[in-house]
Parts: sequence; C-alpha cells; structure tokens
Amino acid sequence: MDGKTELRTPLGPDRREALTKLPGAVALLQHNIALGERRAVEGGKKSVTVGRYPLAPDQIALRHYQSQLAFDEEIRDADPRYARMDIDDRHAARLRDGFSGALDDDQLEELVGSRIERFRQLGNTTAERGTAEWRTLARALCVSEYELLSRVAERHDGDWGGKPTHPLLVNAAPVADEKPPLPLKRLLTDYISSRKIIGKGRGIEKRWTPVFVDLVKFIGHNDARRLTKQNLMDWRDARLKTLSAKTVGHVYLASVRTVLKWAVENDKLETNVAEKVRQNVPKKQRSREKGFTDNEAVVILRAARDHVPIVTDNAATMENPRTTAAKRWSPILCAFTGARISEITQLRKQDFRKEGETHVMRIRPDAGTVKAGDYRDVPLHPQLIEMGFMDFVDASADGPLFYPDRRGKNPALAAKTVTGRISVWLQALGVIPEGVAPSHGWRHRFKTVGQEQGISDRTLDAIQGHASKTAGDNYGDVTLKARKAAIEAFPRYVFD
Repeated sequence: MDGKTELRTPLGPDRREALTKLPGAVALLQHNIALGERRAVEGGKKSVTVGRYPLAPDQIALRHYQSQLAFDEEIRDADPRYARMDIDDRHAARLRDGFSGALDDDQLEELVGSRIERFRQLGNTTAERGTAEWRTLARALCVSEYELLSRVAERHDGDWGGKPTHPLLVNAAPVADEKPPLPLKRLLTDYISSRKIIGKGRGIEKRWTPVFVDLVKFIGHNDARRLTKQNLMDWRDARLKTLSAKTVGHVYLASVRTVLKWAVENDKLETNVAEKVRQNVPKKQRSREKGFTDNEAVVILRAARDHVPIVTDNAATMENPRTTAAKRWSPILCAFTGARISEITQLRKQDFRKEGETHVMRIRPDAGTVKAGDYRDVPLHPQLIEMGFMDFVDASADGPLFYPDRRGKNPALAAKTVTGRISVWLQALGVIPEGVAPSHGWRHRFKTVGQEQGISDRTLDAIQGHASKTAGDNYGDVTLKARKAAIEAFPRYVFD
C-alpha cells in the first residue's frame, strides 16, 4: 500500500453525484486493498496460500454480508452524514440483475470482481474468471450486496431488526470462527519448557531455535496454523542447496516435526503438516571399524599420559592445570568406562566414592548433562587406580575436576568447552585416525572389547548408559558387583 495506513477517494461536492459514485469508489478501494495483499504475497511479506481456507460460495457471501454490515455500523459511529444518504436504486437494480444471471462476466467483474479477488487472497476460494465457479461466486456476492443495501436502508429508517431473506444467505452453513494465530516460536518455547520439567531437552533450545527462526523467515510469517506441507517441502529443498541431507533431515525437519507432533498431542494444533515431510539420507559408506583399534588406542593413551603443557613466561597464556588434568585423564577414563567425553569432563570430586575395596564413579545429571537423564555408577578399573587417578581426585579441591569452578557458570557449557579443547588437541597431535570420531571412538571400542571378553550386552549398556533394548531388560538390576566384574575383565593397556 506504499506505506499508507488510510485510503481515501473524493466523491465530489454534489450529494447526488456522491451517492452515485459511492459503490464504485468502495469497490475501487477494496480492489486496491486486494492488489496490495497480492503484492505483499508476491514480495514475500505475506504468505497466504490460495485455497488454504476454502469456503463455499454461500459462506463467502454470508461472511461478506456480515463484515460489511459491521462496517456500516462503524461508518455511522464516525460520520452522521452517512445516515442521511439515499440508497442508489440504480446500483440495487444492477445487483438484482447480477444475482439473476442477467449480467456477463465483464459486468459482474465491475460489480463484485474486487470482492472475489479479496477472498482469493484470503485463501477462501480458487475460482478463476471464465469458469462457472467464478460466476456462481459472483452471483452469490451480488445477493450479499443486495441484502446489505436492504439492511442499510432499514437502518436509515431506524429499523435495526432486519434479517436476510434470500435463501442463499438464510441457509448458508455458519462459518466457524477462525482461531487466532499460533506462533511457531512460542510452540518451540512451550515444548522446550515441557521437556525441562521432566529433566530433558537441555540441548535442544540451542540447536533448534535457529532452525525455527530460519523457517519463520523463509515462509514470511510465524503462524503454525498457516504453515503448509508445501511450505516445508519448499524450505527443505532450499536448505538442501547449502546443507547436508543429514542436517536437513535429522535436525531441520525432525525438530519441526517433533514440536508440531507435541502441539497436536496437547490440543494446541489440529494437524501436523510436517508428519510426512522427510528427507532421505544416503547411507554413509564405512571404510573401517567405528572404534579405535588396539594400536590406535595405545597411541592416544600414551600421548595423554605423557602430556606436559608448554611453559611460557606469560601466565595468561599458560594452560590451566585443570585443562592439563583433563587431557591427562579423560581419554583413559573414556577407554575404561565407555562414557561420553562430556560426561567425563563434567565430573566433580564428590562424584567419586569407595565401597569396600571398590572405587566407584557416579555419572550424574546435576553435574552437567547425561543423555539418558539418569545417574549411573561405574566401578573404576584397577589400572586407573595404579596410575594414580584416585590420588589426583583426593588431592583436588571440591567441585569440578577439569574446569575452573566459577559461580554462575553453566556446568554443561563449561564441560563442553573442555571437551572441545581435548578434541582440538588430539587432532593437532595427529593421533586420531580418519573415519573415527575423537570422543565416540571410545564408546564403540568399549562395546567391542566388552563383547570380546564375553560380557553381556545388557551389562555393557548399563555401564555406558544405553537405553534398554527389550522390555525384559527392565526386569532385575545390573548390580555394582556385576559391573565391577565386567570392568575388571577389560584387559590392561601396555604403553611401553
């Protein structure tokens, strides 16, 4: 609308001439509004899919009648001169000709064409000029306009009790009230809150928020009710030009599908339009095993054991002692526990205890983050004790072992920072083979070595924090005694 917030058109100084011009002027204004809406759609500032909210011709006519009747009341409140204007009998006669079918398409276009276009842009019809559907709708709107003129005339005489008499409006199915917009970003926020209540979803806020911001920017609005399957397919195809199929499928589409599924399950949304929008991901061709081999493991563990930080004259550039400890102990802790690297770097002094002769490490959600959400106890391998790990723990101050304990610092974020430093350090040493994830390689190796020692999958899963594979796995407990026996079955590493 070229920045305009109000549209005006002169009707001339003569009252009779103004009455004659009024219907055409209103039609022109409505036509300009429809053109503005179309330009907004084409410019990406407004996204309304034609036919998204389909209504029958009689419903469109009824909606137009009701909205114009409400507009009539607004005008009466704004200007007393309006109630003194006469009804244009010639315009009323043309409307009668219109709904009787006596007018051709050009004449109908002049009468109600702008109204039809407006309802097209609102997504209520797909009728195209030249079709029977378009003429049916045009005739219905002529009925609506004619009935409206009757109500206006009655109101001029002080009668506000008039009702439509034409069967098309009397028998029209009532239009259900449109539900208010449902912001996509708010749905994401509500979903994240619901996960946090049960102690889950700690990482999704950071990962998924940029995805939803990108989707809203792409479709041009923030209303989940207006989101369509086609919107999502177009978004998917656009993102595939710059992102991997795995990222698009497993992060972008999966996050939207999950949030909309939750919204449907919680009666916030009627349908999940993302349910069947998928992206196939090519299977990655593996050229080697996922975990470290015996020789690769020894090379990494030897490098960790022998790590000595570079000494400089500038204390500000010296490696923090806790970072040095993380590089020293994290790899072998991963090797003998199968834990995730972030579960190791978040460990605190209070996460270790001794039961009888067994040293036990407890991996806890409150220390930072645990993917499964539950704590688990892991006995320490004898080689760790012999190497002095528990001496290191006992000599450490209370709190985190591998990062500075700063008040207000998010422990999960701090542990993740240390994890990143360890990964960069190992990559720089050149000890991580191609095709193996620096941290996950230990989890794969732990499972492989455990199976070689005849340890049951259920026991290995309990130690590593993997979910149960069957309902039967939930019966009984994998005791600390069973875990200790399993850990002690792992062979020692020989470095020299």
